[in-house]
Amino acid sequence: MNELEQNIKNYFGVIKPEDLSTISSLFKLTTIKRGDFYVKTGSWCNKLSFIQSAYLRIYSVAEDKEVTQWISTQGYFITDLSSLLFGNPSRWTIQALTDCVLYTIHHDDYQQIGKLVPQWHQLEKLFIGKCFTILEDRIFSHLSMTAEERYTYFFENNRELFNQVPLQYIASMLGMTPETFSRIRKKQLS
Repeated sequence: MNELEQNIKNYFGVIKPEDLSTISSLFKLTTIKRGDFYVKTGSWCNKLSFIQSAYLRIYSVAEDKEVTQWISTQGYFITDLSSLLFGNPSRWTIQALTDCVLYTIHHDDYQQIGKLVPQWHQLEKLFIGKCFTILEDRIFSHLSMTAEERYTYFFENNRELFNQVPLQYIASMLGMTPETFSRIRKKQLS
């Protein structure tokens, strides 16, 4: 079982080996160069990708400033889910912070999975449910933790990001100004 199949199994739950093989065969190896865009705000995100190696930033521009929603890393899926599933214009810009190696499935192939894998609709519900609970956890942490607690929790669980991406992106993602982030970081390091 390759890394893509293992992560499909982790995200989608119990899945027959033949169905796992069918689903993974629809994903194609793709690359994106550092600085290139996976999708831009306002366009249709017609793909879902599994990140084999990369850092991608999901962000939007609000009131003349960029707001980072998330930084996706190796071992996760990436897309603008609303755009992929409902055909809405993408709310997010997704940009490669490093050269990226992805396994990508395009919308038309994604739509075919239900015909090829009988239990797909149950699996897809589990996948979307997992995405939703991750969002709920993020919202709860933003509402219940202080800025310092958010910083500490994120640092403990994502140390590698602090040396790989610009710190102002992490600050934005954690809902902090760069100045607050810097002050907390300095306090944590001393």
